[in-house]
Amino acid sequence: MKLTLPALRSRNYRLFFAGQGISLIGTWMTQLSTVWIVYQLTNSALMLGLVGFASQIPSFLLAPIGGLIADRYNRHRLLVITQVLAMSQSLALAVFTLTGTINISLLLGLGIVQGLINVVDAPVRQTFVNDMIERPEDLMSAIALNSSMFTGARLIGPAIAGVIIAQFGAGYCFLIDGFSYIAVIIGLLLMNLKPQAPVLNTMNPLQRLQEGFQYAFQSLPIRSILMMMSLFSLMVVSGSTLMPIFATQILHGDAHTLGFLLAASGMGALSGGLYMNTRSTVLGLGKVFAYAPILCGVGLSAFALSSTLWLSIPAIMLVGLGSILHLSGGNTILQTIVEDDKRGRVMSLFTMSVLGIAPFGSLLAGSLANAIGAPITLILSGSICAIGGFLFTKQLPKLRLLVRPIYLEKNILPTVPL
Repeated sequence: MKLTLPALRSRNYRLFFAGQGISLIGTWMTQLSTVWIVYQLTNSALMLGLVGFASQIPSFLLAPIGGLIADRYNRHRLLVITQVLAMSQSLALAVFTLTGTINISLLLGLGIVQGLINVVDAPVRQTFVNDMIERPEDLMSAIALNSSMFTGARLIGPAIAGVIIAQFGAGYCFLIDGFSYIAVIIGLLLMNLKPQAPVLNTMNPLQRLQEGFQYAFQSLPIRSILMMMSLFSLMVVSGSTLMPIFATQILHGDAHTLGFLLAASGMGALSGGLYMNTRSTVLGLGKVFAYAPILCGVGLSAFALSSTLWLSIPAIMLVGLGSILHLSGGNTILQTIVEDDKRGRVMSLFTMSVLGIAPFGSLLAGSLANAIGAPITLILSGSICAIGGFLFTKQLPKLRLLVRPIYLEKNILPTVPL
C-alpha cells in the first residue's frame, strides 16, 4: 500500500508518530484532569489561571536556553531524557491524587516541574522533526502531521478523561498518562538516525543567545510571525483556562460536559490539521496564518454568548479550527525560512510565543473573569485577536517581498504569496 502522507515515508518519523500519538492522548487526559481538580478544590477562576501560569511561565523565562541546548547537544538523547522526566511527573501526580493527598501547592509545584521539562522538550521536539525526515520536501507534511496528531489526541483524550473522571476519579487519568510515555520512549529508542553534525563552539553561550535573538528580531517576517503568535496565545490559547466555568456554571454540566467541549475544540482542530496535510507547498500559507485569528475571534465570541451546549460546541469547534491553522501555519513558515544552524534558537522563540505567553494569558483570563465574568472576558479576548489578525493581513504585501529571496534560494516556486 502506497503511503499518501509524505512524512510517513521516513521510518524514524513513523516510529515517532506512533509513540507520540499514544502519549499525547495521555497528556490531554492530564490537562483536563488538572483543571478539573483545581476547580473542584477551589471553585476559583483566579486559581485556574494561577495553576496555568505556574506550569507555563518557565517557557517564557527560560525558552531561549532550551533553544540553545537544542542547537548544541544531541537532540535524540535529549528527547529521551525529557520523556522519562515527564513520565515521572505524571506518575507523581497519580500517586498524590490516588492517595488523597493532592492539594493546590502540590499542583502548583508539579506544574512548575512540567514547565521546566518543557523548556528543553519543546524546542528540541520542534527541531527534531527536521532530523527524522529523510527528504527535505517532506518537512511541511511532518509539521502538519504533528499538528493533526496533537489535535487528534486533543479530540480523544478529553473524551476519555471525562468518562474516567466521572466513573473512577482524576488520579487514574494521571496514571494512564504516566504509562503512555512508554510508547514514545520505545519509539525513540528504536530509531536509526544519522549522526548529528558537531557544532563548532566558537562563541560562548551568552553570545550564541544574543546571535539567536538578533537573527530573529532583525528579520521582519520572523518578528511579525512571533508577535502575532504571542498575541494569539495571550488572547485565545489561555481561554481554555476558563472552560470549567462554562461547563459547570453556564452550561450547567459536569466533567462529561468539559470533556465534550475540549473534544469539540479538538475536532475543529483536527479538521484544520487535515487541511494542512493536503497542502503540498508553503506558498499562500501566510494568508491562512493571518485570517485564522479572525476565525478564532468570531468563534470565541460566539461561544461566550452561548448558554446552550448545542450552540457552544460548533462555536468552540471554530476556535479549534482557527487555532491549528494559525499555530501550524506559523510553525511551517518559520521552519521553512529559518537558517539550519539557528533553527533551535528560533523555535525556542516560537515556544516562548505560544507556551511562554500563555501563562500570562491564563492569569489575565482568570483575573478578568473574577472581575467582569467569564463571558465578557472571552468576548474581549476574541475581539482583540480578530483585530490583530486583520492588522497582520495589511502587512502581507511587504512580507511577500522579504520572503521571496529566501524561497528562491530554497528552490521553492518563484511566485511567492506569503
